[in-house]
Amino acid sequence: MSNPIDEFNAYRAKMNDKLLADNNKVIKRIFNLDTNAFAEGALDVKTKELLGLVASTVLRCDDCVKYHLESSHKEGVSKAEVMETLSIATLVGGTIVIPHLRRAYEYWEELEKQEG
Repeated sequence: MSNPIDEFNAYRAKMNDKLLADNNKVIKRIFNLDTNAFAEGALDVKTKELLGLVASTVLRCDDCVKYHLESSHKEGVSKAEVMETLSIATLVGGTIVIPHLRRAYEYWEELEKQEG
């Protein structure tokens, strides 16, 4: 059986490489801006990732939710912190984000399995 985390990361890396190889200045700058926005600054990386998780959930972007869950996991975010963050996202986004909440919860479980 394939690992959903490895599948997501492999596809993301493959397509990012293709997009960046196309040498489009605007796309490269957007990618760079994204990288720099989530770097340590006045806010720590953990806080920025949780903010990204809220925004991604409200905007209903499953790929972005997965990305921020994985980044949050790497930053040592606890399940309780993720659930509190997702609860705020659900409050702000409304019931329309519940399917994304379900998938986020499932992906977090996969991340937890991977550490053990």
